[in-house]
Amino acid sequence: MEEPSDARNGVTVLVLSDPGLCTVRARSVAERFEQELTHLYGAATVHVRTQFLGISDADTLEFGTIATLREDYESVDVVLILTEMPRRSHGKPEMARIFPDESAAALSYPTLGVHAGRRRLLALFMSCVLRLVDGAPPEARERYEPRWNRWQEPRGDEPGYLLAHTITGVPRTVLGMVATNAPWRTAPHLSTALAAAAATGAFGVFYQSIWQMSAALSPSRLLMIGVLAITLMVLWLILSNGLWERAEHTDPTEVFLYYNLSTVLTLSLVVLGLYLALFVVILAASLVVIDPDFMTQIMGSPVDFSNYVDIAWLSAALGVVAGGLGTSFDETADLRQLTQGRREMQRRPEPEQHGGR
Repeated sequence: MEEPSDARNGVTVLVLSDPGLCTVRARSVAERFEQELTHLYGAATVHVRTQFLGISDADTLEFGTIATLREDYESVDVVLILTEMPRRSHGKPEMARIFPDESAAALSYPTLGVHAGRRRLLALFMSCVLRLVDGAPPEARERYEPRWNRWQEPRGDEPGYLLAHTITGVPRTVLGMVATNAPWRTAPHLSTALAAAAATGAFGVFYQSIWQMSAALSPSRLLMIGVLAITLMVLWLILSNGLWERAEHTDPTEVFLYYNLSTVLTLSLVVLGLYLALFVVILAASLVVIDPDFMTQIMGSPVDFSNYVDIAWLSAALGVVAGGLGTSFDETADLRQLTQGRREMQRRPEPEQHGGR
């Protein structure tokens, strides 16, 4: 453990965070983090810097880059790396890993889950610093010890690490990855699909056969049609954009399962949002365009609001299928960057990227 020249008189921490949600969360706790450190060490300075760090062929962070970044500051005692990359160790998601020789720690933000509160992130920050810098009161480490799990102390050449909970770790990590994917960012890249889906779904407002078909289908069958439409579009987006990750070798650090699950969930949320938006638009249009008396004549029985709902639901399903299967995306590369696996490829050395991970 490396101790600053006078730990009791102050400590300086540099937080290097991935762009996006990691940086937002790091900055949200920076002030409180500085206060907690000041309470323990007498004085503290926290720098938060957005930095997209590379990884080596050995799946480790490029510490040469980190050392260069430290030189931009007068004095840095600890470097905390907050990344969106998930990692596995001993069959579980790895929340944090300590590198004493570099006075650094790497923290995986997705392992904190979807609603990674400030208190949880702050506790993890503090716990890492207390393992890298001496000078704090003896009881401080226990105070900030994570309640959800215990640190594994360094053994030989293996640094200390903190693993996620055995039961909740994987689902929490996958959902956290979905949050860092920011599904709402995908909408602008699906404008062509949305236009095609809206054009196809509009036919349901004017074609009487769709009115009759929706009335003949049971609610459960209509629900199944909606689920099928969403599934088809998600599959199309994954296959047409090459978003499914394949492992080329077995390695305990590989997290392809996490990547693929988060990709499927992210795109499912996007397509579900598209479906519901179409449903609302078509429902509003049908209420305006279709006269109830005219629909009653066509259907041969009294109609009510549920008939309009059925028409909108079936039409939206047809629109989603048409928009997903019949549309190509002009910004394929940008769409790929919205998934974890593709963003990690950007961190790797050039030959590794061409080899495909």
